[in-house]
Amino acid sequence: MKISDITHYLESIAPLAYQESYDNCGLIVGNKDSNVSKVLISLDCTERVVEEAIERGCELIVAHHPIVFSGLKKFNGSNYVERTIINAIKNDIAIYAIHTNLDNVANGVNAMIAEKIGLQHISILQPKHNLLSKLVTFIPAEHFEKVADAVFAAGGGNIGNYAEAGFSQSGTGTFKGNEHSNPFIGKQGARERVNEIRFETIFPSFLASKIISALVKSHPYEEVAYDIILLSNASQTIGSGAVGTLSEELDSLEFLQNLKKTMNTDCIRYTPIHKGRFQKIAVCGGSGRFLLPDAIAAGADLFITSDFKYHDFFDAESKITIADIGHYESEQFTKDLLKRVLLEKFSTFAVLISQTNTNPVNYL
Repeated sequence: MKISDITHYLESIAPLAYQESYDNCGLIVGNKDSNVSKVLISLDCTERVVEEAIERGCELIVAHHPIVFSGLKKFNGSNYVERTIINAIKNDIAIYAIHTNLDNVANGVNAMIAEKIGLQHISILQPKHNLLSKLVTFIPAEHFEKVADAVFAAGGGNIGNYAEAGFSQSGTGTFKGNEHSNPFIGKQGARERVNEIRFETIFPSFLASKIISALVKSHPYEEVAYDIILLSNASQTIGSGAVGTLSEELDSLEFLQNLKKTMNTDCIRYTPIHKGRFQKIAVCGGSGRFLLPDAIAAGADLFITSDFKYHDFFDAESKITIADIGHYESEQFTKDLLKRVLLEKFSTFAVLISQTNTNPVNYL
């Protein structure tokens, strides 16, 4: 097993293209072609986590939070980031981060929170836009299946729980090649009329080069006509936060008390309870202040997240109850999610969850 086997699989679930602009996901330390026999999963990568990887014989650390967010100009061990990187390199331990790209996919961090608290009918709280493109091309009828199969194999036609989604319509195409052409059908200098199929399908925009390559390689024509159109549609599967419903309304204070136990937190900071019973709940792992207007617009009774400042709590304005459960606490089960995801693909591979508590916050 190579590190690239692990990282390619993780990126098929949470593509790097879906990370936020400020983030630094991907392979931070290490050679993608290095062999790996054990993976250590952690929320953060700290000095102690690297030491744990050494002790447990792990060659790769998969962490939710990147150890490096911006460029490092010196490596002299003056802070914990530099010391962590130095120790990892000295001991040939690779570090991989899967952060906001895992936050932004439908089956990622927020889905794990929703699962823990029993939400149903879950959807993205703030869908992202402009992530999809549409391919329009024209294929000789007898070659349609071959070309469509190639485009689908390259990642085209996926919509939510459906694959190979497309549209086709028969028509007549015309062309006339000049003296330098080598037409697949017909002769130079003669106008040809061909029974063609107009084929349309959508794909994630970041796959454009792969889609075009598959199209051109599988298409019989010397010159392939196609259009790539950027779509502004809201994504059904990519975006921030999640919202869902409980199977039945529950007493609000009782739910918050159970939430404290379920999410294994020592403290919940919450605004005045504006409604006696909760049913529709919005969640966001990590810092979710920016999603408060979306949670209110969605009609959520409760918004579970972290990192609210004092004055931010006033913005609830008796329209919703905010429950700040702590940053680490909101994301701690991401480790279980990553272990589950990796074992689904690599069932005989050693995937270990870090025993190091990386939470920098303590409560009395």
